[in-house]
Amino acid sequence: MGSLTSHRRGRRTNGHRSAGELLTTFGAAPAPAAAPAPGEHGGEPDGRINRPLAPRRGHGDPGRGWAPVEAAARVPVYQAATSEIGGVFPLLAANGVPAVGARMGYDTLSGGAFYCHPIEWLLRGIATNPNIVIFGEPGRGKSSTVVAFVLRMMLFGIKTLISGDVKGEYTPLLRALGITPIALGRGSPARLNALDLGPLASKWDGWSVSRQREELSGVLGRWTKLLAALAETQGYSPTVTDELVLATVLRRLVGAGDGYTRLRPVTIPDVARELADPDEALWRDARFAGRREFLDHTRLITDALHNLIVGPLAGLFDEPTNFTLDFDAPIQSMDLSLLRSRGDQAIAVALTCLGSWSSMITDLQDDGDIRIVVRDEVWRQMRLGLRAVHAVDSDLRLSRAERKIQLLVMHKPSDLLSVGAVGSQEVSIAKDLLALCSTRILLGQSTRVADELATELALTEREQEVAGGWAMERRGRALWKIENNPGYKVQTVLSGTEMRIFDTNAQLRAHPGPA
Repeated sequence: MGSLTSHRRGRRTNGHRSAGELLTTFGAAPAPAAAPAPGEHGGEPDGRINRPLAPRRGHGDPGRGWAPVEAAARVPVYQAATSEIGGVFPLLAANGVPAVGARMGYDTLSGGAFYCHPIEWLLRGIATNPNIVIFGEPGRGKSSTVVAFVLRMMLFGIKTLISGDVKGEYTPLLRALGITPIALGRGSPARLNALDLGPLASKWDGWSVSRQREELSGVLGRWTKLLAALAETQGYSPTVTDELVLATVLRRLVGAGDGYTRLRPVTIPDVARELADPDEALWRDARFAGRREFLDHTRLITDALHNLIVGPLAGLFDEPTNFTLDFDAPIQSMDLSLLRSRGDQAIAVALTCLGSWSSMITDLQDDGDIRIVVRDEVWRQMRLGLRAVHAVDSDLRLSRAERKIQLLVMHKPSDLLSVGAVGSQEVSIAKDLLALCSTRILLGQSTRVADELATELALTEREQEVAGGWAMERRGRALWKIENNPGYKVQTVLSGTEMRIFDTNAQLRAHPGPA
């Protein structure tokens, strides 16, 4: 950066024009300079046009900007060209994100507003996929950051589906928007059929035979994987033959064998009854030599599905769906907070059912809308087994084709390591999920967890200090990493209304302590 040279005289010298002449050239009349008092600057006035009108430390009167010490004498001042400043402050070298999407807050390094729109980042080549993963210790602002993002993206016509609100943190937002969340669990009359046909039944008659066959094959395949994953939660790992039997049973129950003329609703108890009491056509279609052989081979998977019907989730996912999901609403949520008393496994099974159901429901929507799918505490679902991990992996890989922004909410990277044994296939796939999320939001973390993040996400030393130090000093601070670009130090800003809606400590304040 060049330096500004002050001329000793107001007249033209060596062919240079004075400041007054420059102002006249650009259409502004030069303002007469006020002559400083003699001796104010340590000498008599010499007639300079750009002479400072105050001492270097300002006027000594209140409100006049006076400083007791000279700033330059106490704080080092760096001067460098813009092409070199990145070597002094590496985080400042990052290119700014486009000013489109949800305005999340401000970049504390540049002072400018920070916007987030994963689809625009994808289209502009900043990211390779629209998925987001957010890490943060409890109380650091994970929920408020997520809710602020989905709320502000509504301005761009992007809708949101909360695929399993484990703690009920998103319910206040829905109620503030006049939407009643769908609660599942103790005391709630809502029931969700894990094998619900959804939009498939309403759109069926309007499709051609080839379209019917294509869509039904996709739905049956998803149902087969879901039932196999649910059986795995009961301690039984289904075989290839088991999956073939399940697919055969589902095709028979849904009515796919009668020429695709109509579809019949299917529930998990229907499948369990078919397996427990097969007719001759079923065991022949499944290529068994006889009924006894069929029963012996399918006994374990039949018992596993039966446990779901009589276990802690009895009545929640094995009855016909008794509510209608309003896809015109800007946000919908499945509140699972009432299930916490039934244990972690019950919540994990519910997340698995909801994940499969919500994926099918959104896949069959032909409105062309982009949707945000929030997967809260997704590590609970992946702990159920290899098939549950594969289901999450598939959803992330298909997000671009299905026009979805998958948003995973976690506490720390080690959550992914707890989905299976050390060195297992589950852990290997789970760790690779981070590569399927181009945007990583790292809120405040302890030093140990910050070290894990640095290892898993290849953070620089300065970025690691941001996640483990600067972000811990205030709620809502986070390091935003987009692919391998330098990180942004972002402070999320909430309005007064948002602070009241997003207050996750409201229940604690509602119960004052003893006098």
